[in-house]
Amino acid sequence: MILFFAVILAVVCADQASKIWIMQNFTLYESVVVIPDLFNLTYLTNNGAAFSMLAGQPAVWRQVFFVGAASAALVFIWIAQRSFGRRSLMYTVALSLIAGGAVGNLIDRVRFGFVIDFLDVYIGQYHWPAFNIADSAITVGVIFFIFKNLLFDQQRKEI
Repeated sequence: MILFFAVILAVVCADQASKIWIMQNFTLYESVVVIPDLFNLTYLTNNGAAFSMLAGQPAVWRQVFFVGAASAALVFIWIAQRSFGRRSLMYTVALSLIAGGAVGNLIDRVRFGFVIDFLDVYIGQYHWPAFNIADSAITVGVIFFIFKNLLFDQQRKEI
């Protein structure tokens, strides 16, 4: 459980520190090229979910929905950790990355009513939606979890 909470804390700290740095050093919509034709730092806000889904909904409804969804997800992650975490270190890391990312974005939603995004990946004129460290942690955690399940299922089939 120490590793579980340590990874969550590390993700939340890195996420919030990076967002504070962006807010202090960029103006909204300001963009700085880091790697030409591939990567910018761009200060954006997102009051919706992934890919700005639900962004057009009333603010109060969005807040209730996102806080409720994040809280439910964190309860589910806690239950999953108590079950899966005992099976493998990779499950613990995966679930803690997902939880840390959820907490990082939840902090933004409670503080500001939106999430701060700033990682802008693109090829030429084709941009991936901007994201942040919390989003990255969630994505990596889900990939680890799926990988572990596929690996576990493969090992089970070989037995």
